[in-house]
Amino acid sequence: MQTDLFAQVFTVTGPVFAMLLAGLVLRRLQLIDDAFIGTASNLSFRVLMPTLLFFSILRADLRTAFQPKLIGYFYLATMLTFAASWFWSMRSVPRSDRGVYVQGAFRGNCGIVGLALAASYYGDYGLSTGGVIAGIGIVLFNVLSVVVLGIYSPTFETNLRSVVINLTRNPLILSVLAGLLASWAGVTLPQWIMVSGDYLASMTLPLALVCIGGSLSLGALLDSGRPAISASLIKVLWSPVLFTVLAWLVGFEGRDLGMLYLFLASPTAAVSYVMARAAGSDDKLAANIIAISTVLSVATIMAGLYLLQHYRLI
Repeated sequence: MQTDLFAQVFTVTGPVFAMLLAGLVLRRLQLIDDAFIGTASNLSFRVLMPTLLFFSILRADLRTAFQPKLIGYFYLATMLTFAASWFWSMRSVPRSDRGVYVQGAFRGNCGIVGLALAASYYGDYGLSTGGVIAGIGIVLFNVLSVVVLGIYSPTFETNLRSVVINLTRNPLILSVLAGLLASWAGVTLPQWIMVSGDYLASMTLPLALVCIGGSLSLGALLDSGRPAISASLIKVLWSPVLFTVLAWLVGFEGRDLGMLYLFLASPTAAVSYVMARAAGSDDKLAANIIAISTVLSVATIMAGLYLLQHYRLI
């Protein structure tokens, strides 16, 4: 029974982490390089991921895909993690590193890792509902990241106007909104467009995961410091455990509880490195947090899913 349960969990998580490993191996073999990763990541962000989100939401029953309670709880958990990690950083992290530390501790890779796991575990429901959670979550992630980086960066200023402009231009947010509007209006697209969209969408998660794996640095793992490990543990262990238990206590169960766990336990988003670098902060610390949290998440996500299934909570 225990072996069967572990095999079931690994069937869901294994393919996602296998793609990360494939990216790491391909990079080591020099079959992909920084130029490829940069181009492919940009393609995923601007074209493939928006296509995936739009078509998955368009096909979904809007009453099922849009879950205000689920989104609201995820927002609350994210903001509390943000506040707690900021408070902790003021006690244990040098001032110059606090912005990067806080961002690494709360900003999850929901749009790729979380969405891939949700789709693998819950199929169309995971893809459509997860797409809404990820798309709307990006708004909160960007606002909080700009605030904390702006406070601690010597060169990066918090500008409300620029934040709003960036959010209104974000392809993921726009695709989620377009999908919701099209689904609500009952839009029906020609079959050839739907099939073409499926071709593009099917490339999204494997390519994005390979890019993340290719961008991981073994050197960053070996060179990790105490702040990087601390932020990573908050992201993939302490926060998901605490807020998943609280979610269960307040009434979440089944697939909704599982969805919350998968998104809360996702490792630190790769875009946190880009933002840290743009802010003139310690981008090396940001890279360390991404690498450590991604490696740790292999064990924490599998262990969490195993326990949730073992106790029949999901």
